[in-house]
Amino acid sequence: MKLAEYCDTATSYIGEIEIGRRFPSIDMIEKIAQALRIEPYCFFKSQTNNSHVSDTEILFPQLPNSMKKQIKTQIKTQIDQSTNEIINEINEILNKY
Repeated sequence: MKLAEYCDTATSYIGEIEIGRRFPSIDMIEKIAQALRIEPYCFFKSQTNNSHVSDTEILFPQLPNSMKKQIKTQIKTQIDQSTNEIINEINEILNKY
């Protein structure tokens, strides 16, 4: 109940995240991490150091495949947006000279 309050969201939404029915947006992941005073990547970090485990399993341990796909898409979208913003800023700088 307190976590939902700290994140300014419904308790039912937090409950659905906890049982795997819903997957939070990147913004909500950041809010939850801030409320718990941890870094957001900690939600996706594997507790084991097995060298035979794939990168996906290290980043997204025990998440259903549908959720893994969804978060990968969100991360890719964010990276693409950031890359485009950087390229636009560089072009603006270069156009000044």
